[in-house]
Amino acid sequence: MNIANWTHTALLVALLGVAPVHAADAPNAQEQGRPGKGLSEIPDPELKLMRGRYTVNGNAVAWFGVTMISQWQAGNQSAQSALTLGMDFSHGGNTPKVSFTPSVTVTAADAPLPETPGRSVDSSGLQNVAGLTQSIQVAGDNNVASNATQLNVREGTAPTTTEQSAPQASAQQGGVSAVAQQDGNGASVQLQIQGVGQVQQWIRNGSVGQSIAVASDGQSASNRMQIDLVRQTLANSASLNQNVAQAMNLVRGVGMGPGQ
Repeated sequence: MNIANWTHTALLVALLGVAPVHAADAPNAQEQGRPGKGLSEIPDPELKLMRGRYTVNGNAVAWFGVTMISQWQAGNQSAQSALTLGMDFSHGGNTPKVSFTPSVTVTAADAPLPETPGRSVDSSGLQNVAGLTQSIQVAGDNNVASNATQLNVREGTAPTTTEQSAPQASAQQGGVSAVAQQDGNGASVQLQIQGVGQVQQWIRNGSVGQSIAVASDGQSASNRMQIDLVRQTLANSASLNQNVAQAMNLVRGVGMGPGQ
């Protein structure tokens, strides 16, 4: 995965919707003997150069994780594609420790897949949409479909990461296939059902999405995604504690008057 796109500032701005700020023209204001202009939002070109160096409100990203589960069922046949992706930033630096665990299952068919000529659904355009996308397209009767996304933000320590698994897992039975994969731009899960449709989820640079496209009757499909962001305040970091201790040693005796 292109880790450069998953640095601290990018995660906080994308998920929390908060833009870093800085003091505007403070030195000039002081020289002229007047109050400063306060805080102003950093423009995008400048923020791009700062990426990974600063965080919002003195918080650092300790861990970022995503869990995706896509399911499909028709009669006694079912399929599931799932993955967990974790990025551990707690060890410092801009390159996190990445863990990835895919899982796929497809049950054997007890009946042929339904044939529904004349019906079609097309969700290919969603690949070009930025931000958060949720889509359900249905061309049929007695279908059940749902998309659900949950974002959890908390302060604490990074969870224990698992060992890195293979970048892809896949399974196929008849006309049903399930894939969970991680590539250079992100991670995704997909269920493809021949003649019926597809169920998929993805997370990549600038885009998080869920899509269900069904062109048949009596199908049940669902997408569930959970995004976890663990923040660690700088005051609790070992590096800051060390810097504070060093600073205290450097200023010992400075400003101490007689009898102090």
